[in-house]
Amino acid sequence: MNFRNATTWLRLLGTLGLLNSAAWGQVKMSERVLPPLPDALGVAGAFAGVSGDALLVAGGANFPGRPPWEGGQKKWHDESYILPRGATNWLTGGQLPRPLGYGVALAYDDGVLCLGGNDAERHHAEVFLLRWRAGRVLVETNFPPLPHPLANACGVLCGGYVYVVGGEAAPGATGALAEAWRLNLAATHAAWQRLPDCPGPGRTLALAATSADRVYILGGVALSAGADGKPARRYLPDIWALGVHDLAWTRHGTLPQPLAAAPGPAPLVGNGWFALIGGDDGSRYGFQPLTQHPGFPSRLTLWHPGQQRFQFGGSLGAPRVTTPAVVWGDELIIPSGEARPGVRSPVVSAYRVEAP
Repeated sequence: MNFRNATTWLRLLGTLGLLNSAAWGQVKMSERVLPPLPDALGVAGAFAGVSGDALLVAGGANFPGRPPWEGGQKKWHDESYILPRGATNWLTGGQLPRPLGYGVALAYDDGVLCLGGNDAERHHAEVFLLRWRAGRVLVETNFPPLPHPLANACGVLCGGYVYVVGGEAAPGATGALAEAWRLNLAATHAAWQRLPDCPGPGRTLALAATSADRVYILGGVALSAGADGKPARRYLPDIWALGVHDLAWTRHGTLPQPLAAAPGPAPLVGNGWFALIGGDDGSRYGFQPLTQHPGFPSRLTLWHPGQQRFQFGGSLGAPRVTTPAVVWGDELIIPSGEARPGVRSPVVSAYRVEAP
């Protein structure tokens, strides 16, 4: 983000009453670059997290031949990579059960819980846990599958339950889902429980966050059939909160701008603030020619759901979408991801953010 764009952003927040001028300047952010992913193109839609105090990245997709605007075909991957703390080179960790990407990745039990996703042919419902042990990635599959195949959903862990909301049930879907499900990970005979649908339109590529007793769903994309029969997007700015005890949804404000495909789940950065790390606001949807697409917005926004307040947190050096946000010690890791439509990046960024 250049200075002019940042100034416009701040004026917008001020107009909306979302920026407290007394608090401006209190957000501190630093950024460093970790060793790049071994795949020189990078991947989008990977599963990522921390296991054994090592960064784990697995699966995802890219365009290894020609770019999509030249007819290139997307390829899904099953490789997993490991970066131990302090290492300068990635290790090869083994393979996923199949090439897979665009599922939900959550930190659980010193591993990465992977839910759903898709490949070149279809969407999947499987749920498995990745752990780094004795020099290899182990795949544990003793979890009930999702109620149906699902990709591009969002999810969080809260109070021993995993929550999954929205997404798409099949490739090329012209409608997104409003469904919400949860699974008690501690139950002996765990089964998925259908929850009330998230209000508003069905949504895909939304961002999830959680506090002690609420699950938040931010933004996303509503889908419909375009004139050519292909999915058309409508970017959403709404925020919804699900009480984990009464299982009731309530509207919880509106984002300053629509938000989709942001790295998630949104990490807590202290004092009730969550980090909204870049994301796609839809302002460049349909941009042509794709060869000159400038990339996705670079702003870091902090959000305080208790105060329903937003604050500009700085500009990201390497904004990415369709990739997880990984908490590793006191840093937020953005591993690879999509730099602009059809283009990935192997860059792995680490941010330290200090909230007001």
